[in-house]
Amino acid sequence: MSRKYEFDDSSAVVVIGSGAGGGVLGAELAFQGIDVVCLEAGERLGLADFVNDEALMFRKLTWLDPREGSGDLNPGLPAYICKTVGGTTVHWTALAMRPLADEFAALTKYGAIDGAKLMDWPIEYKDLTRYFAKAEFKMGVAGTNNWPYHPGSNNYKVLEAGARKLGYREIDMGHLAINSVARDGRPPCRQIGFCKSGCAIGAKWSTLYTEIPKAEASGHFELRPESMVVGLNHAPDGRITGVVYADKDGVIHEQKARAVCIAANSIETPRLLLNSASSLYPDGIGNANGHVGRHYMRHVFAGVAALMPGPVNFHRGIQQAGSISDERYHQAGRGFASGYHMEGAPLSPERLASVLEPNGWGRDYAELIEQYTNFSACLVVGEDLPDPENRVQLHASRKDSNGLPIPTIHYQYHANSVAMREHAQAAVNDIYAAIGAKQTFNFGAPPATHNLGTCRMATDEKEGVCDPWGQVFGTSNLFISDGSQFVSSTTANPTLTIVALAIRQAEQLGRRFVQREL
Repeated sequence: MSRKYEFDDSSAVVVIGSGAGGGVLGAELAFQGIDVVCLEAGERLGLADFVNDEALMFRKLTWLDPREGSGDLNPGLPAYICKTVGGTTVHWTALAMRPLADEFAALTKYGAIDGAKLMDWPIEYKDLTRYFAKAEFKMGVAGTNNWPYHPGSNNYKVLEAGARKLGYREIDMGHLAINSVARDGRPPCRQIGFCKSGCAIGAKWSTLYTEIPKAEASGHFELRPESMVVGLNHAPDGRITGVVYADKDGVIHEQKARAVCIAANSIETPRLLLNSASSLYPDGIGNANGHVGRHYMRHVFAGVAALMPGPVNFHRGIQQAGSISDERYHQAGRGFASGYHMEGAPLSPERLASVLEPNGWGRDYAELIEQYTNFSACLVVGEDLPDPENRVQLHASRKDSNGLPIPTIHYQYHANSVAMREHAQAAVNDIYAAIGAKQTFNFGAPPATHNLGTCRMATDEKEGVCDPWGQVFGTSNLFISDGSQFVSSTTANPTLTIVALAIRQAEQLGRRFVQREL
């Protein structure tokens, strides 16, 4: 049964956000008997609320509060995050890849690169391996723990056939955090598709119906949905004493706290720190050296759609079906550092229409759209380099409904990203050509869903915002618990790493509570 905490009860840890970072961290703390209040800006949905309609679910799940983008971003929707209990784990396509060891030592491996601020992670990859294993077991990742891979969709089979013709070898259906067998009280995947609209049967891992209900059952966890955090209060010594938030009716409350863990995504996490400026923290909490909001990363994204000679029906089955990983490894002579992997990525009719020709019209265009079932599509995901000028800031004048400055996000593609994108799209075009594609269409990525950096970890406060355990420099009880703490983006989709770091952080916090350090 979910427990209720009084506003002036300072015995609980306040976790801000309920997705891969906050939902897992809060649950892991609750399982240790540590009291948790989890504040989530979005509403709580159930399986019955999920329908196979991407346009409808976009409106239900997406964080649509105002923000502004500049550089190479969409000005009105510069980044995609969810505003719902479970966060982006409701929307994600569930590819749960481990990063490569070299990607935790980017500066050592790639060397200094103009226009980027590379740094090795302050934790070693080997120190995370057991947490990756724990995360894979928790999430039910297919292809691990003797759970079978999912059967290949037609879109996967097309990509696999072309890739094998060209000599690629690291090809599989992908380590997906979707049940391939019944487990954890949830059914196996039934190949319904529409994974991004929320899994209507609960086969896909999401904190909404896995970690959060279990945490509530522990008796040490309270979830407060529709609670938008607007600021942090602190004592004269910098210790965080309470979290200020607006409930669904706009009423302001302060929840006292033993410690605070922020897992609000790489946009809202730095925004909260900046909006919590005070006389002690004139530039925002954790921002004494100007790093809060900087080094924003979003992965190098691009895609290719291919018109095949016959039916593919790429919309059927798991959406993110298949992964080709041969190009992930750093190779001298390609014209860029690091690498990328290729993922099967079917498109909705609306998205395909915009890919073929934005604002297209006419008979030729209509004939292409009419061949929707004959298309295949692939997305490439590559490592994005941290650039201090790619950043989240507060708008100088524009405010939200709570009277706070909205976030502005600036992102400009690095030359390394441009070269990688061109190489990757050429590689995918070759794959499709190898199996007789009639026509291919390159396309750019929609607003980023892999938002990373902005509060990166470091051993020295002059280089980052938090220490290797996520503790914000200059405070004793404030922690970063999401992808904001990433030092490099790696080539891997980030959720598995976020979950692994959350499990690791929960263990450390548990030790500190036992030793009365918090």
